[in-house]
Amino acid sequence: MIIDQANKLRVLAEQIRREKRGNGSGRKRKGVERASFKGAMLTRTIAITSGKGGVGKSNLTVNLAICLARLGKKVLVLDADLGLANIDVMMGLSPKDKTLQYVVNGRKRIQDIVLEGPEGVQVIANGSGIQELANLSDVERRRIIGEVSNLEGKYDFLLVDTGAGISKNVMSFILATEEIVIVTTPEPTAVMDAYGIIKVVSQQNRDVRVKLVVNMVKNKTEAQEVINKIISVSQRFLGIVV
Repeated sequence: MIIDQANKLRVLAEQIRREKRGNGSGRKRKGVERASFKGAMLTRTIAITSGKGGVGKSNLTVNLAICLARLGKKVLVLDADLGLANIDVMMGLSPKDKTLQYVVNGRKRIQDIVLEGPEGVQVIANGSGIQELANLSDVERRRIIGEVSNLEGKYDFLLVDTGAGISKNVMSFILATEEIVIVTTPEPTAVMDAYGIIKVVSQQNRDVRVKLVVNMVKNKTEAQEVINKIISVSQRFLGIVV
């Protein structure tokens, strides 16, 4: 089935306009409010996430972006770790007044805050330690997603570096993408939290494509053991194939 993705963008934009006028206060649907980056028809959208912090999620995002850029791809990185962002630091950027905070408060449009990083990677930076960003409303999250979708067709890849865990902020950005890369380590708590992400995502969208990356392993065998464990548990208890 062919989906009119441009029409989905128009519908989302109209929803946001209604909410900004105060007419979007009707009943809320159960679960996480879903807006989508998928209006970017020529752009492959990938969320890079983790259940537990400190597993190397942001490092993977930065290195993947640079590798893709070296292959001649146009890459946009969205730092969606709201309130605790660090992609700009890792890429040696100083965003100053070019962060999502200025989009949220309506002072800038998304295209006005895009920065150029190493190898030509484009970056939408976030602010670190900003409570306003850590506690966005559903409308504000959807506004950001809608703004990013306005950049449709300009990039081959959109990499969304989310925060860790299953907060509304994290889940909103995860569910807006077509693919999810979950980063974990062999540590038992990290493995359990990775499974937790898969469980919550599967409850919201069973068609999403999930991939696993096991970081900080001693060797390939150890990585494969962790992957097999997560795959087995997901199939047994969730009925999904990772």
